[in-house]
Amino acid sequence: MEHPLDREEWLEKAMAQWEVPLLRTCYLLLRDAALAEDAVQVTFVKAWKAWDHYRGEASEKTWLMRIAVNCCRDIRRGRWFLHIDRKINMDDLPEPAIPFQMPDDTITRAILSLPDGLRKAVTLRYYQGFSVQETAELMGLSKRTIHYRLEKAHKALKSSLEDWYYENE
Repeated sequence: MEHPLDREEWLEKAMAQWEVPLLRTCYLLLRDAALAEDAVQVTFVKAWKAWDHYRGEASEKTWLMRIAVNCCRDIRRGRWFLHIDRKINMDDLPEPAIPFQMPDDTITRAILSLPDGLRKAVTLRYYQGFSVQETAELMGLSKRTIHYRLEKAHKALKSSLEDWYYENE
């Protein structure tokens, strides 16, 4: 595909436009802010290297998101990731010098508690706004499987958030 921008101009534009959505997705997939930042950096490096091969068959967002999902998968498969305890007990952390009012993150925590496959489907479909077809392509699954995972995630979230929802009415 003939590109209207040179590689460096494209990278600047892509980073400005897609860095935050990619970071959010990587964070939800990896559950670690530092690893999410690493995954986004690797995503842009890989995209920059493969830029000449991008044919434009998928949208730029879909192409970058696919690279990011694969980067997250690679990070999760790594030996180092398997040996890290990702559960932090908030009571073990020191008290902050200045009190911090945390926004209600109940929904985010509920999504993070979903099994990996369900969490990915919810993240790509609802956080990033991909269609079911695009989500299926990004995850390398059928549309039917994505529908099933979204339905299963919906039931799990409805059950875990039911008390929270009625508490906030």
